[in-house]
Amino acid sequence: MNANLNDKVIFITGASRGIGREMALRFARDGAKIVIAAKSAESNAKLAGTIYSVAEEVEKAGGKALPLVVDVRDENNVADAVAKTVSTFGGIDILINNASAINLGSTTDIEMKRFDLIFAVNVRATFMCSKLCIPHLKLAKNPHILTLSPPLNMNPKWFKKHVAYTMSKYGMSMCTLGMAEEFKKDGIAVNSLWPKTLIATAAISVNISRLLYHASRKPIIVADAAYEIITSDSRSVTGNFFVDENILRLRGVTDFKQYAMHKYIPVVPDIFLDE
Repeated sequence: MNANLNDKVIFITGASRGIGREMALRFARDGAKIVIAAKSAESNAKLAGTIYSVAEEVEKAGGKALPLVVDVRDENNVADAVAKTVSTFGGIDILINNASAINLGSTTDIEMKRFDLIFAVNVRATFMCSKLCIPHLKLAKNPHILTLSPPLNMNPKWFKKHVAYTMSKYGMSMCTLGMAEEFKKDGIAVNSLWPKTLIATAAISVNISRLLYHASRKPIIVADAAYEIITSDSRSVTGNFFVDENILRLRGVTDFKQYAMHKYIPVVPDIFLDE
């Protein structure tokens, strides 16, 4: 067994399903201690998975789990979750800012309450979770912050149809850009990760298109890419905007058909990437 993450304490937001769940299970295989921080405490007909169901899967995979009901918009809630993590596991080694809200409405279509929601979940929560974890990350041996957000691409086409959502995701990426420099002296790696293709999550199936869901890759590709990043030396791998396929190719992966939902359906590129 690869023990790179053995006993590492990993705080993952939005980990009750999708990419967050896959990362939790991937890291658990090393014997990591996973904090499953999400709102889903009860099962939902449309959105399967709860913090408790993922906790059971983490334990079965070989890790230790701490399921916590967390609303990442609530400062006291997040602070309490961080304190509970430290009291339970003794510290925090890695923060994964995975929680995200999506709304692809145009400037005239999006309601301001939805605008406020995506900025609260995407930008504010990324900043706040990082801020509250950093004092503990400073004490860790190989500390990482990894945020699920895209490279900062100023091509106007990525703003034209959904400027609010684009700004919110780029706000997450600006946290990476700034904090990587701010905490470089402390040895804390701060990076972003974005998928090259659409990923088959409930967000795609429910919010966009069931057809696109089948033309996507499985969430495990993002988890595998995240694993490569957070097992790297935090002092030498920071301030990067990684793309999942690209980093996996650099680490020797050649078969990407294994990640496709359907091997014979071409995958669809994700937004924010020109190539």
